[in-house]
Amino acid sequence: MTAPLVVYGDASLEYDFGPDHPLTPRRFGPSIDLLRTIGATDFLVPEQATDEQLARLHTERYIDTVRAFSSGDWHPPAAGIGPGDCPPFPGIHEASATVAGGSLAAVERILDGSVDHAFHPGGGLHHAMASRASGFCIYNDVALAVARARDAGHRVLYVDLDVHHGDGTQALFWDDPQVLTFSIHESGMTLFPGSGFVDERGGPGAEGTAVNVPLLALSGDDSWIAAVRTVVPALAEAFEPTFIVSQHGCDSHVLDPLANLRLTTRAYAMATRLLDEIAHEHAEGRWLATGGGGYDAYRVVPRSWSLVWLAQAHRDPPEYTDPVWRSRWALESEQFGQSAPPRSLIDPADLVGPEPAQLTTANRRTLDKAVSDAVKALEARA
Repeated sequence: MTAPLVVYGDASLEYDFGPDHPLTPRRFGPSIDLLRTIGATDFLVPEQATDEQLARLHTERYIDTVRAFSSGDWHPPAAGIGPGDCPPFPGIHEASATVAGGSLAAVERILDGSVDHAFHPGGGLHHAMASRASGFCIYNDVALAVARARDAGHRVLYVDLDVHHGDGTQALFWDDPQVLTFSIHESGMTLFPGSGFVDERGGPGAEGTAVNVPLLALSGDDSWIAAVRTVVPALAEAFEPTFIVSQHGCDSHVLDPLANLRLTTRAYAMATRLLDEIAHEHAEGRWLATGGGGYDAYRVVPRSWSLVWLAQAHRDPPEYTDPVWRSRWALESEQFGQSAPPRSLIDPADLVGPEPAQLTTANRRTLDKAVSDAVKALEARA
């Protein structure tokens, strides 16, 4: 087996909505440094996707709109770009196209057999729609990666672990029976984008290929781990994918400031190992992982990303983060008013109190219905 490929270069830092925006490129510094510290050596510098590649899923008019903002000249808000989640910045098209190009290049390396596994930390911009930006996402790089694998003849299982529903990716493949999108997230009743409910199952002829497990606010590892362990293997058995694409947003962590789930890195370690097993059992190892949300740049994102790489490298997580790495980033975290990187790679069991029984029970009903409905629909079409 080849070493997992990491897609990263200086251009990854250019996807930058400004110093006050939650999605800060500062997260790359400590995170890529930790990846190198634990052994990552195979890196690929991302390059811009072409307009033709972007147009596989995005409208030409939308691409032209994004490009118009790149000059830095003032334009009225359009297509979701403007004050709020997706503010324009000079070079916004080029930076966004580079994110897309990174995920597409990773898929190509998997398709040509150069690598089995690839990880694009700067990817995972899952909210972007065909003709609209949304939720910090301009072009939907991860959906474009799914489409490239799909066009190569693969049945693609897309697994979205972000705390927010992967609405853009789901919408773009709503009617495609060869792509199954699974998203586990905080319920849209309490969190953006207000979608991702169990009754969203796919369009005509593709019933069962959109699967959602919305968890109640304040849910923790117990419900989340049970759902992932139950639903993802069942979907893989029923759908029989030949390519895995995943999104590893870590904004579901208890320390993340933007959402209301209470996960720990124990959950992330389990999920990444499970995805590796599924990739080898069903897809001959073909697995592209992307980053996604994550807004605690020093305590959470670096450890989450390292767990993805460790799973792809088939290595057990070390007990502790490297002390030299911790000291290297402690000062910067303090300068930005954030806590220093933690000593443990895997969070201690007592970081979060036990999940209330009523939450566990309610979430169990949700996941049982989600997997039952999906498997029945998939088997009915088989």
